[in-house]
Amino acid sequence: MKSFAVIRAENTTKVNVALRDLVRYGHLSFDDSPKKLDPEKADKVLEDVMHTNLRKNCNSAAVVPLGNHASSAIGRLKKIHPPAHIIIVSPRHDIFSLLARDIDEMPEMELGAESDEEYQDY
Repeated sequence: MKSFAVIRAENTTKVNVALRDLVRYGHLSFDDSPKKLDPEKADKVLEDVMHTNLRKNCNSAAVVPLGNHASSAIGRLKKIHPPAHIIIVSPRHDIFSLLARDIDEMPEMELGAESDEEYQDY
C-alpha cells in the first residue's frame, strides 16, 4: 500500500461509480478491496489533507489502499471526472497512519450487481 484513495459522495451509488472509474479510466490498482468509511471521518480526512474547512458534508464514503504512489495517483485522477470527491492520502499526511491502522477493521464496500470481471480481483 503506497497511498489511499478516500471517496466522498452524496450517496453510495456515486461512491461505487467513482471506485470503478479509478480502475477503468484512472488505471489505478487497488491493493485490497474498498472499505466503507464513516462519512464524518471522510470529511475529517478532507479537512486534514487539504487544510481547509468543508463546504458540504458527505453522506457516503469509502477508502481503498492503492498500489500506486500518491503523485502518480493524483496525476491520473486529474484526467478523469468521477461523480465524487476523491482525496489521495500519502504517507506524508498525518492521517495516513490512522487509516492504515484502522482499515482492516472497516467493513468491505458492497460494489453492487453491476460489478464486472474487471473488479473481481480486489
